[in-house]
Amino acid sequence: MTTDHNDQNDHNLVVLRGRLSGEIIERQLPSGSVAVQFDIRIATETSTSSVNVSWIDPPSSDRSILNSDDSFVVIGSVQRRFFRVGGATQSRTEVLAAKVIPARRTRSVRSAVAAATRSLGD
Repeated sequence: MTTDHNDQNDHNLVVLRGRLSGEIIERQLPSGSVAVQFDIRIATETSTSSVNVSWIDPPSSDRSILNSDDSFVVIGSVQRRFFRVGGATQSRTEVLAAKVIPARRTRSVRSAVAAATRSLGD
């Protein structure tokens, strides 16, 4: 028996916890939206990696949380975007953040992760 991939209920959910790495960049998009871009450094027992994050139109009150030295939880989805640089098409894989929460706000983190998990359905 084969499964028709169009009938599957696929989901794209990412939950990251880490610290800011590098600078925070705000860019005005052609649509008028503001993209706040930053990297989150993820450390395990054996390695460290960095994940690119874009947060589109975050509430202005939430942008200020990125100015702290806290650990953050990012909830969102993975996207690959294409853009042109110097006449060549390039791509970048990044996490599109829906929520960015200081990790110390454990109740908010638990609630947001639970809501994101419920969105996965069955």
